[in-house]
Amino acid sequence: MRSRFSAFAVEDEAYLLRTWHPSTRPPRVDFDRDMRWSTLEIENVTDGTPFHTAGTVTFRAHYTHRGRPGQLREQSRFARHEGAWTYLDGDTSG
Repeated sequence: MRSRFSAFAVEDEAYLLRTWHPSTRPPRVDFDRDMRWSTLEIENVTDGTPFHTAGTVTFRAHYTHRGRPGQLREQSRFARHEGAWTYLDGDTSG
């Protein structure tokens, strides 16, 4: 999760796509040039150990957009694909 947050912060599209599960991976990542990601807070983690094939991470990501502060809260689902953890999808409703 932290590496994907960092990849969003520096707009590393190749890394994000490589760590996205193929079943949900978009053809490209559209970055908002006015968005500046600043801080990541991990709130909760379930499963995700070497013995699991899936897990979740609930986080709060802080940003500024056109100078205005904001935050994104999401529960992300991760799944192993070919032995590596990949981002599957996220729920921002809660």
